[in-house]
Amino acid sequence: MTAQEFTMLCVYILAGILGLCVGSFLNVVIYRLPNGMNLNRPGSHCTKCDYTLKWYDNVPVLSYLLLGGKCRKCKTRISPRYMIVEIVNAVLWLLSTKMFWESSPVYACAVAAACSALICIFFIDLEHMLIYNRFTILVALCGVVGMFTDSGTSWQDRLIGAVAGGVVFLGLYYGAIAALKQEGMGFGDVKYAAAAGLLLGWQKLLFAVLAASVTGAVIIVAANRLTKAEKRKEYPFGPFLVAGTLIALFLGDRVISWYLGLLLR
Repeated sequence: MTAQEFTMLCVYILAGILGLCVGSFLNVVIYRLPNGMNLNRPGSHCTKCDYTLKWYDNVPVLSYLLLGGKCRKCKTRISPRYMIVEIVNAVLWLLSTKMFWESSPVYACAVAAACSALICIFFIDLEHMLIYNRFTILVALCGVVGMFTDSGTSWQDRLIGAVAGGVVFLGLYYGAIAALKQEGMGFGDVKYAAAAGLLLGWQKLLFAVLAASVTGAVIIVAANRLTKAEKRKEYPFGPFLVAGTLIALFLGDRVISWYLGLLLR
C-alpha cells in the first residue's frame, strides 16, 4: 500500500466515523428543533420514561442494534429512523469523500455539510411540513464554497441556477395561489430551490427538479391508492426535492453526459 492509498484509507475511515457521529446529532436536531426544545439540554433521553442515556447507549448504530431498538429502562420501542439517519449521513459523507476529495478536500467537506443539512430538511419537512431557513442557508453557503473550490461546475452556472430556481418556484408559488386560491407549495420550497440551484448549477438543478417531480408523482399516486386518501390531502414536496438534489449532486454529471451523448449520436 502506497502512502497516498494509506492516507485515503484514513480519510475514508474518518469520514465514516464522523458521519455516524454527526448523524447522531442530526437526530437530536430533527426531533427537538420543530418541538421548540433546546438542542443542548437536557441530554439524550428516552422520550417516554425520561431515562438519561449513558454514553454506551449513544454509540451510533451499534447501541440501537444491541438494545434491540428499545429503551434500556422502559423497553419502549425506538423509531428505526434514528439508526437510518446515522447510516445515511455516514454513507453520504463517504460518497462526498469518494467523489470530491481528490479534486478539492474543501469542496468535499462542503458537500458533506450540505448532505447533513439536506437530511434535516427531508425528515423535518416529511413530518412537520417545515423547511427551516438555517438549513437552506447552509446549503446555499456550501454552494458559495463550491463557486471557489469546485472546477466541475462554474460559478456562472451556480448563479444562474440560484436565480432560475428562485424565480421559477416563485412563479409556481404565486401561480398556484392565483389559480387554486391557496398555496400549492410552501414558500420554504421557493427558498430551497434557489439554494439548491447555487449548490448544483442550473443543469443539475433541472435534473433534480425533474427527478423530484417524477418521483413525487409516482409515490403520491401510489400512496393515495393504497390508503384511499382524499385527493386534496397535502404532501410536502421538500423530501422529493432533497432526494432529487442528492441524485443530481452525485449522479447528475454522469446522467447529463449520457443523455447528451444520446442526442449527439
